[in-house]
Amino acid sequence: MMNTSAMTDEARRQHALDRYRIVGSPPDDAYQDIVQVAASLCDTPIALISLLDRNRQWFKARVGLEAQQIERSQAVCDYAIRQPGQLLEIPNLAEDPRFADMPLLVNGDISARFYAGMPLVTGEGIALGTVCVLDIAPRLLNDTQREGLHALGRMTMRLLEERLHALQREREAILQPHQPTDVQHTDADSRYWVVILEVQELAALADQQSERLLGSALQQLDRTLTSYVQDGGSDSVDRATEHAEFIVMLHGTDAERKLHGLRQIAARQRALGLTVLMGDAEATCADEPIGQVFMRAEAALSGEKDRYQQNTT
Repeated sequence: MMNTSAMTDEARRQHALDRYRIVGSPPDDAYQDIVQVAASLCDTPIALISLLDRNRQWFKARVGLEAQQIERSQAVCDYAIRQPGQLLEIPNLAEDPRFADMPLLVNGDISARFYAGMPLVTGEGIALGTVCVLDIAPRLLNDTQREGLHALGRMTMRLLEERLHALQREREAILQPHQPTDVQHTDADSRYWVVILEVQELAALADQQSERLLGSALQQLDRTLTSYVQDGGSDSVDRATEHAEFIVMLHGTDAERKLHGLRQIAARQRALGLTVLMGDAEATCADEPIGQVFMRAEAALSGEKDRYQQNTT
């Protein structure tokens, strides 16, 4: 099992967010409907579903704002998630010392005065982001609007949980045939690895390319990985259908060579316009449950995302 007790609160929060594979995902009408309702309910020009991802605030859905993301240092939502379960309402951002010096927010592209944000909280009490509204004039919400934002926050979390559960079911179907059973030996040939390769920023890629071209690029990556991994062995590659995530199973003494090759394949995708990050984990013993190994590979992938974000800012 992954040792979450050694994580900082922020690292634990970030790892929880990563599990949803939501940041960077393409637009979805269900989330867009929520921000449309939020803007109408609260009579505001701006409504957002925001997710706090490392050094940025990324918007899954938005009304009244062109930007797909802003720096986290400019995010009022970063304060909202510090009190999970409570609506944060700021009548006048320009008069609040926490936000008055945020140039993008108060005097820049957004130029907001009013903010209200309802944290999106998992069943474990971890805040991933918010449903929030902003206005260009100072004001307050009424009780009906506050209750409505609470409800929209719950609705958004249900969508996120449904997404996570669907992804988990698909992963279980992929991993189950590889579950170790009746292992009789523990030599080098019986070792196995789980590898996760994930294409980043699908929403941005969809804006830059046609859906057909993006789909073709992902299919080509699938073929490249499959051809390399399954060359003369029992190893396998499976793609999570609705996500640009590839799960690779490697076995035996040749696994480390193939791990190196997979990293090279991932790096070469940059020339094709794709950023592919990779996390991997080796089973501690031949009969370790595959779900535990997958969790460690996920943690390794989160670490790669940390390094990627640090190197792109």
